[in-house]
Amino acid sequence: MGGTAGGSAPDRATPSAAETAGELGEFGLIDRFTADRFQPEQTLLGPGDDAAVVAAPDGRVVATVDTLVEGVHFRLDWSAPEQVGRKAVAANLADVAAMGAVPTALLLSLACPGTTPTEVLDGLASGVWDAAADAGIGVVGGDTVSSDTIVVSITALGSLEGREAVTRSGARPGDIVAVRGVLGWSAAGMAVLRRGFRSPVAMVAAHRTPRPPWREGPVAALAGATSMIDTSDGLLADLGHVAAASRVHIDLSSRLVPVADKLRDVASALGGDPMNWALTGGEDHSLVATFPSEDVVPAGWVVCGEVRAGTGVTVDADRWGGAGDPGYLHWR
Repeated sequence: MGGTAGGSAPDRATPSAAETAGELGEFGLIDRFTADRFQPEQTLLGPGDDAAVVAAPDGRVVATVDTLVEGVHFRLDWSAPEQVGRKAVAANLADVAAMGAVPTALLLSLACPGTTPTEVLDGLASGVWDAAADAGIGVVGGDTVSSDTIVVSITALGSLEGREAVTRSGARPGDIVAVRGVLGWSAAGMAVLRRGFRSPVAMVAAHRTPRPPWREGPVAALAGATSMIDTSDGLLADLGHVAAASRVHIDLSSRLVPVADKLRDVASALGGDPMNWALTGGEDHSLVATFPSEDVVPAGWVVCGEVRAGTGVTVDADRWGGAGDPGYLHWR
């Protein structure tokens, strides 16, 4: 992680003695985030210089960025700082996977008030580094800056390993639609937390720390996926992006959309609609892709619809009207 130029360098506070971000100072915070952390072999030059150097044998680099803002994407009374760090990484790993790529490195940009306790900073750092380690990659750089609220921004890099990227624009009439991962669990977990509960644990955990099936992105690419996207905004909303980019119509079958028994149990307890959660709930970061035939769909993927000529997304050949809400949108 590199500092931002401007003014004299602040004194480095002793990490063990400092209690807040302000007491640590910019470079103390960077040291605290990066000291004694493991870097994989693809990291040729890690934190400490003006920029990092990461190996890219393919000759192409997949790049994506995602930002989490306190009060918008997470609440520290709902999630521990470690969980927020993991959640920030998960969103990016899913985006890399949706291109059919494997992750190679992360960059972290952190904005926070000077009064932020060091235990919160340590937790965020641990969550980011642990999630990176799970993916076999390192945090190779980033930035820190003062802010009125905590903002965690992750940039992820990935490699296609010689394959073509799987984009949103490749779906064709006659393709089938399949999903890998859970649907509606994060939305159900948020509904549970809003009621002041902390269980069932599986649903709450899905909201706090989604675990996208990022290893399945390259699997789908090798199987011949024609398009792919992750369910960051909800199944209907994200398939709407595929339909628009590919200029096709996608029809889902409610009978085939995977709705877990646990999701039905939570919906029954809270008076919710499990199908609505599965279709419109975001932040699961599962993968949904189109394939030329059911025969090539990888094991573990669930076929739930088909691609036709036309425009838009329907469920059971009719516009979805269960909640009148296709998914999450900012600024509304």
